[in-house]
Amino acid sequence: MKYGVYNILKARFLIDDDAVKNWRFIVFLILLAIIMIANTQRFEQKVFMIAGLTNEVKELRSEFVDKRSQLMKLKMESTVSEKMLERQIFPSTVPPVKIKVKKEEEKSFLKKIWQ
Repeated sequence: MKYGVYNILKARFLIDDDAVKNWRFIVFLILLAIIMIANTQRFEQKVFMIAGLTNEVKELRSEFVDKRSQLMKLKMESTVSEKMLERQIFPSTVPPVKIKVKKEEEKSFLKKIWQ
């Protein structure tokens, strides 16, 4: 056993007659290590990209909520009436009237259009 450890420390397994087998195995292990390192690096790049895209989605979502609240404020009748006062357009004092059309009148009207 003493000579076995001594031979390993001296790296005799790399220079013996059957060292070609050992070199093939060592090269195979090195290639596997390189592939593993490259795979880990690609994985980390994708994790960073996902984190960046998640932050961007959060920012865009908050911007969307902000713009939607601004739109709701701009669509309010009070805001619209204030903007129209600048152009001297005033709200109507007369309430709107609902127009009802009877079905018979509607049919006769459609017949006139098609003729």
